[in-house]
Amino acid sequence: MNMTHLIQLANDSGGTLYLMAILLLVALTVIIERTRYLSSMLHGGEQIIAQLKTEQGAGALLTLTSRWPNLPHSQLIQVLRQESAQTTPQALGEHLEEALMHEVPTLDRALWVLDTVITLAPLLGLFGTIIGMFNAFNVMGDIQNGTSQITGGIAEALIATASGLFIAMIGLLFFNGLHNRVRVVVHQLETIKLMLVNRQVQLKAAALPRADVASQPMPQVSAIQASI
Repeated sequence: MNMTHLIQLANDSGGTLYLMAILLLVALTVIIERTRYLSSMLHGGEQIIAQLKTEQGAGALLTLTSRWPNLPHSQLIQVLRQESAQTTPQALGEHLEEALMHEVPTLDRALWVLDTVITLAPLLGLFGTIIGMFNAFNVMGDIQNGTSQITGGIAEALIATASGLFIAMIGLLFFNGLHNRVRVVVHQLETIKLMLVNRQVQLKAAALPRADVASQPMPQVSAIQASI
């Protein structure tokens, strides 16, 4: 099957094969972009969670999040840094939840395009097959055309349906995989939110500059001076 034959098949399908080639290109673009983005997000979230689990996690957390400044996980850390030391855990949790709600819609961005391709590709394939069948039945009007030519036209018309199903199967496979990664990232964000609330005191203390820590009065010394 050479290029000339493929072009002839595309023309016989009413141009739907050209549209399906565009759909395949769009689907592959979304799949590659979302796969790389979500993979980076999962890797960054795993390292942040692992760092929070360690006893030295508070001191190295800011350095770790600087590697992924655009990740939603790092945005939660920024919310904690902007809070004062007197912020209650309940208020901190609400602020983190608000930041999380702003970040979640960006996770499944462009997945609706892949979902549309999955639904549209088989329909376009069926439409191309119907147009190809019209061309095959027109051949039957000529007595000189043999049976092999008629059946060959029908077989060529079915290529549109096969192409649409092929695109839909590829899109569905990756759509389910990407949707599962989005679910895992959301779980990571919820886990980091709870870990930040539970570790609020030590994280805020570790984030304070050394000059600020040194300038704070020591309660025991102040109490001794007051007694004297």
